[in-house]
Amino acid sequence: MIYRELGKTGLKVSQLGFGAMRLPMMDTSDSKRIVNRELAIPMIHRAFEAGVNYIDSAVGYCDGDSQKAVGDALQSWGREKIIVSTKNHYYGTDEKEWWTNLENSLKFLKTDYIDIYNHHGMGWDAYTNCIVPRIGEWTKKAKEQGLIRHVCNSFHDNNENLKKIVDSGYSSVITLQYNMLDRSLEEGIGYAHEKGVGIICMGPVGGGRLGATSTVLENLVPGIKRVPELALRFVLSNKNISLALSGMSTMQQIEENIVTAADEITLSEEENAAITAHVINLKKMADLYCSGCRYCMPCPNGVNIPGVFDIYNQAKVYGLWDLAKHRYNNDLGPEHKNGKRGDECTDCGACEPKCPQNIEIRRQLAEAHKALTK
Repeated sequence: MIYRELGKTGLKVSQLGFGAMRLPMMDTSDSKRIVNRELAIPMIHRAFEAGVNYIDSAVGYCDGDSQKAVGDALQSWGREKIIVSTKNHYYGTDEKEWWTNLENSLKFLKTDYIDIYNHHGMGWDAYTNCIVPRIGEWTKKAKEQGLIRHVCNSFHDNNENLKKIVDSGYSSVITLQYNMLDRSLEEGIGYAHEKGVGIICMGPVGGGRLGATSTVLENLVPGIKRVPELALRFVLSNKNISLALSGMSTMQQIEENIVTAADEITLSEEENAAITAHVINLKKMADLYCSGCRYCMPCPNGVNIPGVFDIYNQAKVYGLWDLAKHRYNNDLGPEHKNGKRGDECTDCGACEPKCPQNIEIRRQLAEAHKALTK
């Protein structure tokens, strides 16, 4: 495993991190969904055995069970060997609620401290309106008490606001989205690195979209036949990024990723140019790009917005229109929790203010439906 400096934190992190957002799930007797420990814990331990020393969770991941599963895995491994990251999504005015999230994270993770403590989805507005006036003080107290070691944030915003947050000096590490299909923050990533802020990439395989077999991408770079490997190598060839955080849900994904991350990751200028040219050719898809975060859900009318976009995106990227149309016209399939198609949108607009990518959801639902039913 290759290790990189994480900004000015003094931490050395494996260039592959374990994202605990997509751990395998199971149903319980009372119809709840929890992480399947029999599958998840061996997966996490296998990653640790291979040298992965960074794991990331959040309050709401895996129906609220991710932190508990990570805590179970850490307890039987050794807390001091692993850099633990989690997130607090609270931006309100009730200090007790913010502290409750932190205290629960410590309890669930079975730890006395959290290495990387993130304000979840903190953009510039949240920083100026919520962090500066109050939450920053609570966070400072938690750090002074030794409950958290580094104040950080995850980020869904633009380059200008990324630079502002970097210049504020508030966050030691910023976790953001970057991959072959979404390079919009490349400028800000370089700026953050120059200023000594650690950058962690989430979504290196585009929320799973670059995990499929694709005749379009498989031979884009000579010697790399698997699209997930190409996607991971693309991210890690950017030396301004400390770590690629992969949401791994199967042992196979772990084995494949640790093989890739065990090497120095380099792509030549010519190889990066080939990727860039291909992404430019897919600009129409990039305009639609949806990360699958599900912040837009639930739809008041039951439209499965991320499910529709996922099917449409994969068709546009890979050209698999027949498969996409079959999936779309068969209740979206269980992998997307079924739900209604794009033509059931009532144009209420409740979804759009929630979208961190600022997608024109209503217009693009209509476009997707038209393309997938003609």
